[in-house]
Amino acid sequence: MHKHTRSAGQETVNVPAYPRYGGFRVLAIGGGTGLANLLKGLKQYVRTMDDSISALEPRITELSAVVTVTDDGGSSGRLRKECNMLPPGDIRNCIAALSEDEALLSRLFQHRFQAGSNLNGHSFGNLFLAALTAITGDFAEAVKQSSEILATRGHIYPSTASDVQLEAVMADGTRVGGETNITASTGRIKELHLVPPDVQPLPQTLAAIASADLITIGPLFTSLVPNLLVHGIPEAVAASPAVKVLVCNLMTEANESLGLSAADHIQVLTNHARTRIFDYALVNATPASAELKTKYAEEHARQIVADVDGIEALGVNVILRDYLEEVDGMARHATHRVSRDLLGLLRHTVREEDDVVGLMA
Repeated sequence: MHKHTRSAGQETVNVPAYPRYGGFRVLAIGGGTGLANLLKGLKQYVRTMDDSISALEPRITELSAVVTVTDDGGSSGRLRKECNMLPPGDIRNCIAALSEDEALLSRLFQHRFQAGSNLNGHSFGNLFLAALTAITGDFAEAVKQSSEILATRGHIYPSTASDVQLEAVMADGTRVGGETNITASTGRIKELHLVPPDVQPLPQTLAAIASADLITIGPLFTSLVPNLLVHGIPEAVAASPAVKVLVCNLMTEANESLGLSAADHIQVLTNHARTRIFDYALVNATPASAELKTKYAEEHARQIVADVDGIEALGVNVILRDYLEEVDGMARHATHRVSRDLLGLLRHTVREEDDVVGLMA
């Protein structure tokens, strides 16, 4: 695939030309429900060369996800302790999202038992991954086999195969260990660390990063940072010739990102990565309803401020569009619009114009 260059802030970055008869390799980094929802949107563009679509239509020929493994609560936390395995929950969500048969197989994978002292609270998919891990002796292999069984339209990689915990340094200097305890803490988070600190990524993860045409990072702040703390991942992202796009959070996350604007998020993520990794940021421009604002305020969260000037001052181009949907009283990304604009960005980066927002309008 031919590479072209265009300006991004003060630096020049390599971006892929839009392949008339080929397709893009897309890699999504994150965790939680945000990554799973994004994958559902991107999955609609996964095509093979045999698919009868216009050569000018956007096409993803390879879709991959790098998923955090620091969850220690709920079913994942229980299996982590009892089976000595990595937490399967976030990965299970991504497998279900990429499944060809969302009508049955993914519903089965997401089914959560409501009875029995040992089964209560566990999802079938988590137990399935636990069983395959025991059979294969390798969590990453269990994820691969599960993806094949559910005929997923993509590859899923844990960010690391090491047993790792998340630790937070709070604003008052105290330390809180474990993702669940961090989330429940009332203090303000200053910095996040992995314990142990020098865990390594899977070779397949680094290979997927190096070969990607587009790397999306986010949404969900606390599910994103642990990926950037795995030794080698941020360096690989920075070195990749792919276009790197932050899908910015819609709302702050209680103590984790309370009070942070969109530009603040980018700065904090850059600080944790210890290198510049973003070329573009997709930022929501839709105001939340009064009812939604009130609900999130009760949880000490609010809508993130889209401070475009602050983002551009960091050398990151901004795509400001309507990405907010209110679903069952929750703020959710309009993943079809996010996916369309991500691929539209790639389609237009071969042009010489710098006004990306104008091209996307």
